[in-house]
Amino acid sequence: MEKSIKLTWRERVGYCSGEIAQNLIYQTVSIWLLFYYTNVYGLKSEVAALMFLIVRIIDVLWNPFVGTLVDRSYPRWGKYRSWLIIGGIPLAGAAVLCFWNGFNSSLLYAYITYIALSMCFTLTSVPYGALGDSLTRDVNELTILTSVRMLFANFAGLLIKTLPLIIALFAPKVWDAEAGEIKTVYNTPESSSAWLITMGIFALAGLLLLFFSFSQTKEKIVMNASQSAGIKLIDLWHEITGNRPLRVLSMFFIITFATMSISNASDSYFLTYVVKADTFSTSVFMWLGTIPAFIFLPLVPSIKRKTGKKWLFFIFIGISIVGMLIMYLTETVEALKGMFVLLCISQFIKSAGILVATGYMWALVPEVVTFGEYLTGRRVAAIVTALICIFMKAGMALGGVVPGLVLYFVGFDAEKTLQTPSADLGIISLVTVIPSVLMLVAAFVISRYELTDQRMNEINTIVESRAVNNDPE
Repeated sequence: MEKSIKLTWRERVGYCSGEIAQNLIYQTVSIWLLFYYTNVYGLKSEVAALMFLIVRIIDVLWNPFVGTLVDRSYPRWGKYRSWLIIGGIPLAGAAVLCFWNGFNSSLLYAYITYIALSMCFTLTSVPYGALGDSLTRDVNELTILTSVRMLFANFAGLLIKTLPLIIALFAPKVWDAEAGEIKTVYNTPESSSAWLITMGIFALAGLLLLFFSFSQTKEKIVMNASQSAGIKLIDLWHEITGNRPLRVLSMFFIITFATMSISNASDSYFLTYVVKADTFSTSVFMWLGTIPAFIFLPLVPSIKRKTGKKWLFFIFIGISIVGMLIMYLTETVEALKGMFVLLCISQFIKSAGILVATGYMWALVPEVVTFGEYLTGRRVAAIVTALICIFMKAGMALGGVVPGLVLYFVGFDAEKTLQTPSADLGIISLVTVIPSVLMLVAAFVISRYELTDQRMNEINTIVESRAVNNDPE
């Protein structure tokens, strides 16, 4: 094993294709599922919020078992890559069922399918993350791989944020008497079948990409069978208590995923009820939430070399807050209202900051895996990934619960086109004020991260020396 393992572009593209696959499902759920449940499926916002919380609690409890299972097992086609198939097939099926209203808006059916979707996603995402950790130790290679991975994730996001236009291809046309024209509806129960068809397309594309990722990757840094045999569920506790950088990174994941989930879940309400954007304007606004990734993520390796890890986070977190401040002013200051161009500019600035800060954090996961290996002599990549996913999904739980509860308390009514001033202000706060506060907390948390590139190079040298000498201690 050498820390200087270099990846070919075929390996990078092959591995990162799995990121597109997962995000076709993850981002669809994160951005659109609450909106689908309240406006199409027919659930009350507070009922949907409670369901999001319960499903996330179940998912958090499920994560440790998946991490332990993956690290202990050696499936036929590879320790980690096999799970792209084992988990990918049921994941695609669950995603389609989650957007099927075949039982007359049954709450029980919504629970069953959402729980199944979350469990299958974990069964794929945990080994997928561990697979990336097994490709190389090299700090620069991991930065490049993470940049490519996040570019692919945002390409998936670009497709998902085009969802209103895709649904419109299959959605019914209705006569709008007030406007005096025929309109395509994507946010009413009548468009249910259009949502199902669209999710079916995404799920099939995702499954094919998981197969491609499986075919183009191979683990290079894994534990041997004797080391894996000793893995137990209690090792999760040992990792989180003994690995301080892991604790810091885990807290950062909670906060940033809560920020993204709150903002993503609220965007559709913001555009529909506050901005009153049509389907094309909605897609344009959401595209601007992804396009900055293609501009700035390729620059991350060079920016990081000049600024260092912490200042990269601080700079882009600050940029995101500036964007949210402009967006808040655009919608609350009377003289600025109706300035959709300024709103789009603020969305671009906000997204540039969030995308880089939350994109680069994935490059730190292999670092905390290696740091744990340095402390214990065992590389429990799936367990560490499972722990990261636990905190990530805790953040997603907040992101799913907070919008629903805020909408409930401000008196949001999905059946009304015109909301009350308090409801409008509540929706605006969900996409600006609350995420801004959370990003400030995230900046403080990441300031406590202690693994510099120099320190990681020293640790890699020690870990590899042990491996060569067959001395895990």
